[in-house]
Amino acid sequence: MGTRLMWIAWPAFMAACMLELLVFAVVDPLELQWSGQNLGWSRQAVYTLSFFTFWVVCMGACALTTLLRMDPSEFNSCPYPRDQRPAACPGETGVV
Repeated sequence: MGTRLMWIAWPAFMAACMLELLVFAVVDPLELQWSGQNLGWSRQAVYTLSFFTFWVVCMGACALTTLLRMDPSEFNSCPYPRDQRPAACPGETGVV
């Protein structure tokens, strides 16, 4: 579980760093507006919120990629030991 979490979090962190650099090389945080009015936030607050937003979005993309990469047997295998399996475990009674 920890390895899979790092497959998701680390590339997402790196992508969020790159997005932060690219976006704020062009955009001044003090000039951002919402509904025609200035946000009134400090640069650091905008940088922080945007970084974590980028990170969460990138983690979603990495999680979806990790999910799509998984082998079907990881989903379809029975989580119980062979002597404690209920009758409805996948593959045991024809249930897929």
